[in-house]
Amino acid sequence: MPEYVSRSGKRDSRRPGRPTNGSGRRRPANKPPADPRTVAYDVMSRVSASDSFVNLLLPRALAASGMDARGRAFATELVYGTQRWRGMIDAVIASAAKRRTDDIDAAVLDVLRIGAFQALFMNVPDHAAVSKSVDLARSKAGARSAGFVNAVMHKIVARNRQEWESIAVSRIDKSRPAERLAVRYSHPAWIVEELTNAWNVAGYEPQHDATTDPIAAMLAADNAAPDVTLVARPGLVSRDELIAQLPENAEHEPGRWSPYALRVHGVNPERLAYVRAGLAGVEDEGSQLAALALAYAPLEGGEDSEARTDRDHTWLDMCAGPGGKTALLGALAAQRHAVLNANEPSAHRAKLVRDNVRALPDGTIGDVWERDGREIGADHPDAFDRVLVDAPCSGLGSLRRRPEARWRKKPEDIVELAPIQRALLNSALDATRSGGVVAYVTCSPALDETRRIVDAVLAERKDAERLDAVAVLRAVNPALPLPAVPGDVQLFEHLHGTDQMFISLIRRR
Repeated sequence: MPEYVSRSGKRDSRRPGRPTNGSGRRRPANKPPADPRTVAYDVMSRVSASDSFVNLLLPRALAASGMDARGRAFATELVYGTQRWRGMIDAVIASAAKRRTDDIDAAVLDVLRIGAFQALFMNVPDHAAVSKSVDLARSKAGARSAGFVNAVMHKIVARNRQEWESIAVSRIDKSRPAERLAVRYSHPAWIVEELTNAWNVAGYEPQHDATTDPIAAMLAADNAAPDVTLVARPGLVSRDELIAQLPENAEHEPGRWSPYALRVHGVNPERLAYVRAGLAGVEDEGSQLAALALAYAPLEGGEDSEARTDRDHTWLDMCAGPGGKTALLGALAAQRHAVLNANEPSAHRAKLVRDNVRALPDGTIGDVWERDGREIGADHPDAFDRVLVDAPCSGLGSLRRRPEARWRKKPEDIVELAPIQRALLNSALDATRSGGVVAYVTCSPALDETRRIVDAVLAERKDAERLDAVAVLRAVNPALPLPAVPGDVQLFEHLHGTDQMFISLIRRR
């Protein structure tokens, strides 16, 4: 775990929670705060019923709850933890109830999941985990469910987490390692297989600790809450200036890989003036490295006849929404007196792009189009020196941020996106001048939307070649763990502490 330092020089200091409604205002004296378990249940049931996302529903529920900081933290851990560990928890519930979870009423199942997480993963006394679960069942699933919940919860608390884990894993034959890891680390087995395949071809040297299974380490990292990472947009604000604006007791450390990154704890980024002004933003270091890879990639030719210099003044972010990487690219472009164009087909996300880049110097942003990126290459052939394609993908590389998504994704999601990804990459290459560079990026390690997409496009074209992204990123930060072989770079959570971004650099010949 990273060591954070507060501005006051103290560690682990916390101010006592104030009786507010979560938005900074004191709650009405006559309205008691909500129970954290009830808030967690309501959020989870809505996530299940409507395919909503926790990161959208939970902040609103907390703001309306009237709970103090301790209550909000408890509810937050319940929701995210239960979603992360749902696979393991469901195996425990099925064993304790002696029936499949599909045969348990949905409301009762959510109550049991919350209760099991408290009993096995939190420091909640057994009697409290049982009694509070029974109370929650009565209020949410009806009085008739209370006896069933009471019986199942008593069986669950009779064993600790390690014992239940051994029972669940031992029921799977050793010849099926992906399934055993899937249960132990609470992921669908097909995702474990995708991560294994990605690691096996990524080109990293074996880890020094030969006893550590890299896939197990990857899955464990996927179950840990991610840091909040800020980006100090170069030319607009420095990292030191950003640190100076943090609350006194906020903890922070410099980014590990990006020179513009700052990892923080105990900070609401929306309350920082530099973030509100667009001088800084929230951006994972993996995303920052993707933008830096494009900016650092060497160009060829493209001589500007007037200036008699190599041309590097017209850039494009083809899939820009919501605009975090666009803003960093724009800040880098401004330092080189280049113009960055952006494209985002969704009107709502295009609006977010415009908001993200509002603080950049005048003239830095050319157009913000709302078009299908697959058409840009035909309409603007050979027009750009650098093009970023952050292609729509399965999002398997950011499951630590949206743990509920791991239970919704299907293998066919990857297959369905492949034609779009290939078309976007082809369009980007058509839009790039000879000697210019395209960065193909996805927030996924799945081979069918990373290396195999690039391989397929390059096999069809004679006017493009793969660059050594390893060498480019080594120039960004020599300390960055990188593959031992030249070519594409796949980032991994357990090595880099970032989202699992894939970065491929391609030159138009």
